[in-house]
Amino acid sequence: MLKKTFMVALLAASLSTTAGLAGAREKAEKININTASVEVLDKQLKYVGKKTAKRIVAYRKAHGPFNSVDDLNEVHGIGTRVLKANWEKLVAE
Repeated sequence: MLKKTFMVALLAASLSTTAGLAGAREKAEKININTASVEVLDKQLKYVGKKTAKRIVAYRKAHGPFNSVDDLNEVHGIGTRVLKANWEKLVAE
């Protein structure tokens, strides 16, 4: 688990430098993982199907809102590959 957390943190640090360059248009297209429906998560995220989208929503209902996108790592079926593929379009607000 520590290795997985470290990898996610490393990925977050490397992507944060490019994320700061995003304009207002990209901000409008972000998916808020604290409010997105199963349908939005299923259709908008790479490597996330309906089953995993349902897990994200169920986790959110059981544990409260996500504090950061990194918290998605706690959801079964979400790993480094999914986070990396979707990082720039996700927010936890």
